[in-house]
Amino acid sequence: MSLLVVGALHWDVVVEASRLPKLDETLKGRDVRYQCGGKGGNQALAAAAAGAKVHFAGRIGMDDAGAAMVETLTRADIDLSGVQKGDGASGMSVAIVTESGEYGAVIVSAENLAFQASEVSFPPDCRAVLLQNEMAAGVLESLSNLARARGIHVIWNAAPAARRDADRIGLADTLIVNRVEAAAILGWDTRIDDPLATLAALAERAPGQDIVLTLGAKGVAFAGPIDPPQHQQARSVETGSAHGAGDAFAGTFAACRVAGLSLDIAVDRGQAAAAAHVARQSP
Repeated sequence: MSLLVVGALHWDVVVEASRLPKLDETLKGRDVRYQCGGKGGNQALAAAAAGAKVHFAGRIGMDDAGAAMVETLTRADIDLSGVQKGDGASGMSVAIVTESGEYGAVIVSAENLAFQASEVSFPPDCRAVLLQNEMAAGVLESLSNLARARGIHVIWNAAPAARRDADRIGLADTLIVNRVEAAAILGWDTRIDDPLATLAALAERAPGQDIVLTLGAKGVAFAGPIDPPQHQQARSVETGSAHGAGDAFAGTFAACRVAGLSLDIAVDRGQAAAAAHVARQSP
């Protein structure tokens, strides 16, 4: 069985610095690296690393950044027959990561916004599709409806938070959100002190779904139709940048679900992947 990941690709320029610059200030950085990113790309790579048979659908430009991202995904043995190409620039981001692990970033979606959901083909053995919020308006709605009509499980990582998410929560079979994204859906203040109460409120909005609430260093809370609300503590790792940890979790989680693993085991392995990612980013 395979996993179809549909999402954005960004060529990431990641700069390490002592702190984020102030307005009109130029800082000297310590290091720079270039990598394939975007939530779609990150999650596809994480799912492949977790052992899933991954198909990817996204869009790039006819430029060096697009070619580099294709090379990275190909090396991970990801099927790229669903990648579309346009004449504009590939998506990119520029991120600044500080010594304390904080970061700031600017994303330019570029060709990602021209992605055509009508051109997506579901693999014959597709068990689940993994979607996020970085694509153009209408992609989530279109693909989730097509997938569910085929009996394909829809996993939606509602990130980054969008105003219309409260109206779209019923589109998925599994919802993955962090505290900010959950608060946006519920119309709450961004401070969430009671994860289990948050799960209950989300479940009211989306009955019958698996709900996964990531809490960073405080672990993950989750519940589903056959899984009572639970809270798993996070693994203890040296503090590093959390940039990309959510994608490591989501991709690994999806791979585990496609493999037929239970919700609690998928959450546990997703947490392990996120912790390993953070540890790799440690100074």
